[in-house]
Amino acid sequence: MNPAHPPPAGLQTPGFAHYSVAWSPFHNSRIALASAANFGLVGNGRLHMVSLIPGVGGSSAVKLDKQYETQDGVYDVAWSEIHENQLVTGSGDGTIKLWDVMLNDFPIRSWHEHSREVFSVDWSNIKKDTFVSSSWDGNVKLWTPEMPRSVTTLHAHLSCVYQAIFSPHQPDILATCSTDGTMKLFDLRSPAYATGPATNSFTHPLSAAVLTVPASGTELLTLDWNKYRPFVLATAGVDKMVKVWDCRMVQSGQAGGQAVGGLCEVQLPGHEYAVRKVQWSPHRPDILATASYDMTCRIWSSNPTAGGSNLLHVHDPHTEFVAGCSWSLYDEGLLASCGWDGKLFVFRA
Repeated sequence: MNPAHPPPAGLQTPGFAHYSVAWSPFHNSRIALASAANFGLVGNGRLHMVSLIPGVGGSSAVKLDKQYETQDGVYDVAWSEIHENQLVTGSGDGTIKLWDVMLNDFPIRSWHEHSREVFSVDWSNIKKDTFVSSSWDGNVKLWTPEMPRSVTTLHAHLSCVYQAIFSPHQPDILATCSTDGTMKLFDLRSPAYATGPATNSFTHPLSAAVLTVPASGTELLTLDWNKYRPFVLATAGVDKMVKVWDCRMVQSGQAGGQAVGGLCEVQLPGHEYAVRKVQWSPHRPDILATASYDMTCRIWSSNPTAGGSNLLHVHDPHTEFVAGCSWSLYDEGLLASCGWDGKLFVFRA
């Protein structure tokens, strides 16, 4: 199942557990790492800037270029789609910070509107001046780097929103996942509040989703849009199952409508503990990677050849929870993984 590949390139950052890893959309060798001291439970954070460099014997190596200290753990990082040297982070103290890698020590901008931990940030690859954050406070906020305050706030869920990401196909559609086990799709062109007997718009206003997918009976920790098939998404979480969803029905949904549904195309069992991250390949419509608390990162095919397995590769050098994985945007089949063991690996699958 695991074809012969050179050993992974690695880097260790003692004292800091990694929560997220992201490849630059401009440079094929630049990687950013979001990290936290004491496994993110208490204490400060650190943003690491890393480069992939040629190693001995034709292999690759990883080099730490610089790091930025923060007062609280850094849970996620996203590169700017409009400025090659800038990136945004979300922290445990509810702040969002914009950094420039050409400058030292301090962020160039900081925002603080979320009342709880900011657990995800995502930069739109279509509307390139916009990024989104999600928080344990149940809210999702849209931002532009030049504005001192958020542009839009969605009261997306009544509980923690683990991830919010823009559709790579339509600039006004974004998806969220939550503690409540649902995946929601929102259309930013038709903001409205949810109505009905189960909602209370006075005490707990909830933004209306164009589609709600009851994806799991437990917490949904991660999701991602397929890069080639619009309205196909993958989800995963505490139930250990990776699921692929066809949500095309949302295209015919009426403005302000609150459809419930989504067709589960594929289920991918195999992880032994919760799945913390799922990401579709930027180069193949059927390939996705997952990172799990079972200390592995796995590569899957949602459409294997006849008689073939959905599971293509198991990457298991980590010695603690694997919290993040990310595909290189330039080099097909190259991935980075990071975990609570303070290790970053770059490997080919």
